[in-house]
Amino acid sequence: MISCFVQISIVFCCLICPCPAKNRSYGTPNIIIMLMDDMGWGDLGVFGQPSKETPNLDAMAAQGMLLTDFYTANPLCSPSRAALLTGRLPIRNGFYTTNAHARNAYTPQEMVGGISKEEILLPQMLKKKGYVSKIVGKWHLGHRPQYLPLEHGFDEWFGAPNCHFGPYNSSSRPNIPVYNNSEMVGRYYEEFVINKKTGESNLTQLYLEEGLDFIHRQALAQQPFLLYWAPDATHSPVYASKRFLGKSQRGRYGDAVIELDDAIGQILAWLRNLGLDNNTFVFFTSDNGAAVMSGPEESGSNGPFLCGKETTFEGGMREPAIAWWPGHIPAGTVSHQLASVVDVFTTSLTLAGISTPDDRSLDSLDLTPVLLNNSLINRPIFYYRGNEMMAVRVGPYKAHYWTWSNSWEEFNKGINFCPGQEVAGVTTHIQKEHSMQPIIFHLVRDPGEKYPINVVTKEYRDALSRISQVVELHKNTLVPGLPQLNMCDMAVMNWAPAGCEKLGKCFKAPKSQPWKCDWPH
Repeated sequence: MISCFVQISIVFCCLICPCPAKNRSYGTPNIIIMLMDDMGWGDLGVFGQPSKETPNLDAMAAQGMLLTDFYTANPLCSPSRAALLTGRLPIRNGFYTTNAHARNAYTPQEMVGGISKEEILLPQMLKKKGYVSKIVGKWHLGHRPQYLPLEHGFDEWFGAPNCHFGPYNSSSRPNIPVYNNSEMVGRYYEEFVINKKTGESNLTQLYLEEGLDFIHRQALAQQPFLLYWAPDATHSPVYASKRFLGKSQRGRYGDAVIELDDAIGQILAWLRNLGLDNNTFVFFTSDNGAAVMSGPEESGSNGPFLCGKETTFEGGMREPAIAWWPGHIPAGTVSHQLASVVDVFTTSLTLAGISTPDDRSLDSLDLTPVLLNNSLINRPIFYYRGNEMMAVRVGPYKAHYWTWSNSWEEFNKGINFCPGQEVAGVTTHIQKEHSMQPIIFHLVRDPGEKYPINVVTKEYRDALSRISQVVELHKNTLVPGLPQLNMCDMAVMNWAPAGCEKLGKCFKAPKSQPWKCDWPH
């Protein structure tokens, strides 16, 4: 209802005053990055989801490019988002932990660290060409004041610094704040209700409204813009607004997907209505694989791939990806280019006519030859889990140097990262090293990583020879960043964010008693 009102208002405005010209400048296209939360490769109809409940995303793919071999940079939320915005693997930008080997880490409320001031984020670079940038939705790169989006290049923000976990008792743990720019305007489960029993919440509609309004304002100002649209409805506990609940064949998670698909359709229609479609590059993907450990009602599908979120098997790191730019990206194209979320950084800068920073190592590839000419570029994919390179893909071959799903201790508690998909010797419940003889799969003929190539074959030797050269070069040139996700402290939680005084939502923090964060996964 809210978005419909906004749409009617903008159409009316265009009737009484001229809308912006359709093609302002090829050199400064608008950029929209749509990052879903825990959405799996198999959640889209275009990737074979049987229910076919994503008509707008399927149409987006038909009008643009579908990338079948697109990867995140880490199988967990925070590190993958840091990689997207910096063009650097988490091992370089510091979004990892050294507290325990090969552990996933993120930014819960008690996290002391966040995105380093030494990192250069995409919106900071785009300012060189006058871009106005807004983030809508989940940030997850640190919640202390120095780490928030407006301190790192974004001009506007509507959303939250952490996951929508809760509700909490403010005496022991505060509910997560929702920000409008630099001040909180309420908290989850309070002013921004999420009904965990029914799954009802209007947050996706609020995020849609914020996105549409931002596009409209920049269109009227004829200002190039970056919109980083990062809703989190598909992260457990999943939610959808009332009119979408019960619509999916797939349960509550499917309801959330249907609503997100509807919102994306509205955003693309908005661009057409405002005459901005031919001058706006839109990229859709997810931050990591579906969280299959959350159960069928609370998680999505990773299609044919092994395991899910938090693992470096394909289900944890291969993501749905669609690039859309009418008049520039040929419609209906499918690319098998090995690509990564880090590539969004350099690709966006290239489209804006901005050179990449020359004072740091980037892992980001310029995908414009792929997007505009359907070229193929040789490049590896690195699968990191915390501070360890677990696997590497070169061409169709993937070599596992370490395997681990999750610990026996966690598994015996009922936490299973690979439900119904155990592969003997592969989905191990101890951290198992294979550096002397990596486990190698051919992912084109065996996308589920079920049939390792026999080590005595010429195919194995040839594949290992190619991959070993890539690994040696990577390790010899790698300079890890200072780890940001090691220390926790109850005193740094969201007790008194900026703006809490106006709402009467400030709470007294406990005495600071930092400790090394414990990361079981």
